[in-house]
Amino acid sequence: MVKPAPDDRSPSRRARDEQLAAEPEMSIPHVPPDAVPVAVEAHLARLRPRPVAVSGVVENGVVRPLDPSVKLREHARVIIVASEVPHRQS
Repeated sequence: MVKPAPDDRSPSRRARDEQLAAEPEMSIPHVPPDAVPVAVEAHLARLRPRPVAVSGVVENGVVRPLDPSVKLREHARVIIVASEVPHRQS
């Protein structure tokens, strides 16, 4: 039989956890009977643009795409893909 781990939460955290556990459960949201199901991906696509994958490097927290024609918005979500061969532009 597995022994339970010791409870090392702080007293304030333990009180908060007990308070949350004592709250009544939330009711199921009302959905009209004629509502059409939507995939989660479709819902998330409306909230934020998808990340862009480009080859490049990250230097001191600054993203630098290797292709100079790539222009990124200020808060763009980017996936930097490292190239196998170091690429230096003159």
